[in-house]
Amino acid sequence: MTQQELDRLVAEIGNELLARLNVPNALKGEGLNIPDTICPDCTQRCVQTCARKTRDIMAAGADRVSASEKLTKIDTAIAAMIDHTLLKPEATAAEIETVCAEARKYSFASVCVNPFWVPKVAKLLAGSPVKVCTVVGFPLGATSTESKRAETEIALAHGAQEIDMVINVGSLKSGDSETVRADIAAVAEAAHKGGAIVKVIIETALLDDNQKAIACTLSKLAGADFVKTSTGFAKGGATAHDIALMRKVVGPEIGVKASGGVRSLEDARQMAAAGATRIGASASVKIVEGAAAAGGY
Repeated sequence: MTQQELDRLVAEIGNELLARLNVPNALKGEGLNIPDTICPDCTQRCVQTCARKTRDIMAAGADRVSASEKLTKIDTAIAAMIDHTLLKPEATAAEIETVCAEARKYSFASVCVNPFWVPKVAKLLAGSPVKVCTVVGFPLGATSTESKRAETEIALAHGAQEIDMVINVGSLKSGDSETVRADIAAVAEAAHKGGAIVKVIIETALLDDNQKAIACTLSKLAGADFVKTSTGFAKGGATAHDIALMRKVVGPEIGVKASGGVRSLEDARQMAAAGATRIGASASVKIVEGAAAAGGY
């Protein structure tokens, strides 16, 4: 079918619809248009209200247009970095539904929730590119390796696609590097077997810089896909200093996630500039809408 034939068919369908809806003849011949006299105040929603103006937009050079009930301009690059997070113990089913709807709307990287909510989140995000993320050994990291492996396997069976595990902080601070490495490796093996990735939470607020470097090195050696700053439950969260240190230690091969206290666009910018490739935040909507208001990330 030629473009001319397609245009003619669209016009015929439009006129037929208008006729069935008893639209005045004055509106026929223009497709599904709303005259300027009906909408005197411009709302910049031409794609939703006017077929003629949409054709004009396409003619001007656009090869894709977007229309929805409410148009919100966001920076997709920063949205794609964010794990939209709800880990508070009092989270309700309604709140879980809200964060999943927000994640679909803004195309966040994932929704990160406690393991109990994984089946619900997997169902709510089905058919979308947003990943299902959950936590293991959370928030203390002081459970057994066997427990962490079992948590991982159960989460994967329920639909998890990303695992954020907490290291055994006490073993690290005791100098027992092999226990820490083996703990991470067990989770990474189980996750990778199930097609998931692993982010290792090293809880930077509890470590000195040397311990942070050791934790990142052990994570990389154990097969982790990311290293992550914080659970958000300790005395401090992500800092640009820690992100830069972690990036320097792991190099470009694996990701670095800034989590804990990232509440604004400026916070996100600082973390990305320091080397973060993923951001964990509960203030995700505020961040992406702040990016839109600022004119981009």
